[in-house]
Amino acid sequence: MDEIAKYNLARWKALVEADALFTRPNLNLTVDSARQAIDFDGKLGEVAEKDVLCLAGGGGQQSAAFALLGANVTVFDLSEEQLKRDAEAAEHYNVDIKIVQGDMRDLSHFGEASFDIVNHAYSINFVPDAVLVFRQVARVLRNGGIYHVNFTNPFIMGMEQKDWNGEGYILKEPYVNGAKISYDDQDWVYSREEYKPVLNPIEYRHALSTVLNGLFENGFVIFHVSDNCDMYPNENAEPGTWDHFVAFAPPWLSIWGSYRPDFKIE
Repeated sequence: MDEIAKYNLARWKALVEADALFTRPNLNLTVDSARQAIDFDGKLGEVAEKDVLCLAGGGGQQSAAFALLGANVTVFDLSEEQLKRDAEAAEHYNVDIKIVQGDMRDLSHFGEASFDIVNHAYSINFVPDAVLVFRQVARVLRNGGIYHVNFTNPFIMGMEQKDWNGEGYILKEPYVNGAKISYDDQDWVYSREEYKPVLNPIEYRHALSTVLNGLFENGFVIFHVSDNCDMYPNENAEPGTWDHFVAFAPPWLSIWGSYRPDFKIE
């Protein structure tokens, strides 16, 4: 285990102890809300009986939603504490969820062409090489399978809502692929009043060209891109607030791709 994995393990252990937002299992899902939770863009199609890998997506949220919709779900995550939340959700809904601990950079636990869908919740920026992960995903996806990946908007990475200067939000970091960037968690991630401070995230910038070309080169055909992932932008909100910030600088991007290694442009 390298230092990157050790840091992420320690951080997510602390986040679970602080009852952070992304560590809370979703125990109030309906069929409709489950669909919304995993298919915000309406691009997924039918998932019943499909083999789904929730990649680096522990916490009892996406795995439970897929299972409620009838999918055969495997959740793979580095954090034992996060995976316990998936087990809690599975018991709550009386569904089967296969739970496997491991690093997203090494999917050798799984055979080739094991899955119809790989749902990659926000996590790829926690490792420095996105293309390595894409290569792993391509190996375990079946031909025509769907890969849904979320990642930081690389153009504004490092910018925060507190960077309002009266006229706009200030870019602070040079646009360098692979740059290591750390910042404070948003106030809504966990309660500072109830819990001790958690290690700040350490993330790596994945330039848009790196992400797109890495997907193309590993056999993916992109069929949808979203820059409004689960956000509620409000340009009339108070400057320096989260809702105002995301109206000017969308922090996350989401890409839907189909694994089509047979597709060639002549």
